[in-house]
Amino acid sequence: MIVGGFIQGQPSGRMFRAGWERMSVYLPVILMGVIALGTYWLARNTPTLGPEQSKAAETHDPDQFMRRFSVKSFDATGRLKTELHGAEARHYPDTDTLEVDQPRLRSINERGIVTVATGKMAVSNADGSEVQLIGDAVVTRAPYTDAAGHAAPRLEIRGEYLHLYVNTERVTSNKPVEITRGNDRLSGEGLAFDNITQQLDMQGRVRAQIQAR
Repeated sequence: MIVGGFIQGQPSGRMFRAGWERMSVYLPVILMGVIALGTYWLARNTPTLGPEQSKAAETHDPDQFMRRFSVKSFDATGRLKTELHGAEARHYPDTDTLEVDQPRLRSINERGIVTVATGKMAVSNADGSEVQLIGDAVVTRAPYTDAAGHAAPRLEIRGEYLHLYVNTERVTSNKPVEITRGNDRLSGEGLAFDNITQQLDMQGRVRAQIQAR
């Protein structure tokens, strides 16, 4: 607007431009402050994920049952290796073991020698290579004649606890045991027996009754 030959508003325009120039100097600082405040607000108000729930600990509970069962295993040639009977079996996933009530395990090695194991209860690992007999445990090896023509009499091992290693034909125990081999009788506080090498290691106080040949 022109009044009396003068243009109103020029002084105020110069003041506006001067103020804007001064403000533009601080504008980056102001913007950074706004961004910082916005980031802080988001951090305070954004819902956070709670701590990851830890995986529930596995309990010793069975996940499978079998009753009045029979399980057989064979080698690559189809030869029967083992046969397990039981009144009831329970599989435990946390230990991958199988508990069997009133087990009867029949094992046949490559030489055709038959071994039978029984007890009140058995605990087997996943592949059946180790079996622990608990309560009235009995392992019986049938008599046989070896390749050299030597006769091996019937062997029986009794105890409250016997640990069988099926593949290596070994029996161990850290509990009192009684052994009957033909007419001979032995007892001790533990044993380690290797059926392949025919080596017997009796532990603790050992008593023997050996019949004259």
